[in-house]
Amino acid sequence: MSIRPILAWLALIALAAPAAAQHGGARSAPTTPPREATQFDFLVGQWEATMRVPASGLAQRLHGTPKLVGTWKAWRALDGWGLDDELRIMDGSGNPLSLARSVRVFDATAGKWAQSTLDVYRARFTTGTAEWRGDAMHVTGGGTDPEGRPYVSRTRFYDISAAGFKMQQDRSTDGGRTWTEGTLRLEAKRVADAAVR
Repeated sequence: MSIRPILAWLALIALAAPAAAQHGGARSAPTTPPREATQFDFLVGQWEATMRVPASGLAQRLHGTPKLVGTWKAWRALDGWGLDDELRIMDGSGNPLSLARSVRVFDATAGKWAQSTLDVYRARFTTGTAEWRGDAMHVTGGGTDPEGRPYVSRTRFYDISAAGFKMQQDRSTDGGRTWTEGTLRLEAKRVADAAVR
């Protein structure tokens, strides 16, 4: 028997050991999602939404803010580790104003949710983290407004039931020192338990 195959086999083992050490050792990541990976399940299904935004100009202050309506759809995804969801916002006449597509995944190591949202019409991504505290889901994120100014956001999903939920987003343009509360208020009512893609 030749010694070459044995040396080649030993060389492969020697090369594999440092690679495993660089990637967290031989332990693999868990493949079964923990119970916390269901915390966003309240979003799963199809929803009708009404939104309120604060008056931003003189005309809106005098005549009121426009009525905004929307749909929110969400599906379990990522082998049970998270979900995909889509929020569409229209004016009262049905004209599209915003389309946001999010991917939310539970990070078992951090004990929080990681999420990425695409503002489709403006081709902008925002990222954030979320965690369940008390009886509400709290999301912290950031991005840039339509004028290109950076902001930090805090969002709270609350009054969550099988029939509906509410959401409020606040924004800060000074790194979180001061906040404009209620830059978006949303109330969702369930239309269906499962959403059609």
